[in-house]
Amino acid sequence: MDKPKQLEPWLRGTLNDVPPLQRAILHALEHAKEDLERWCGDLSDEELNARPCDIAPVAFHIRHIARSMDRLLTYAEGIALSSEQIAQMKSELDPGATREDILSELNQTIDVSAARIRSFSPETLAETRTVGRQQMPTTVAGLLIHVADHTQRHVGQAITTARVVKAMRCRG
Repeated sequence: MDKPKQLEPWLRGTLNDVPPLQRAILHALEHAKEDLERWCGDLSDEELNARPCDIAPVAFHIRHIARSMDRLLTYAEGIALSSEQIAQMKSELDPGATREDILSELNQTIDVSAARIRSFSPETLAETRTVGRQQMPTTVAGLLIHVADHTQRHVGQAITTARVVKAMRCRG
């Protein structure tokens, strides 16, 4: 018998103790994690690193989701990026990722990020922040919302790439 389909995180009535903006972001991250596990969790290490038509591999998108989430939250906290964060950013396209390593990094980052997102007071959301070397202006709320929408964008790209890679199995 088929298992009943679970509702999307934002429809489950969870996280009611969290302010609405942060709740929406946390639900988006939970949804991203579930989608990545569903669509990419069965890929082999080779498939995670595959670059059909020279597009970015699934491994890149999963690494980028985790590492950009950390960078965006660092900016939201009003802190400059560390040299380690910059080095990690430059290595996101490196080949040789394993499913275990990238999914572990993603899950750990989502857990840590959830705590960081919860720590923002609604009163700080309109505070000005800057992003990158060019010090582009935004707000705490803008950065938190971008954590969710940027994550979802790369989840979509990872799923699309995973589906192409899986289709290539048939041509094996």
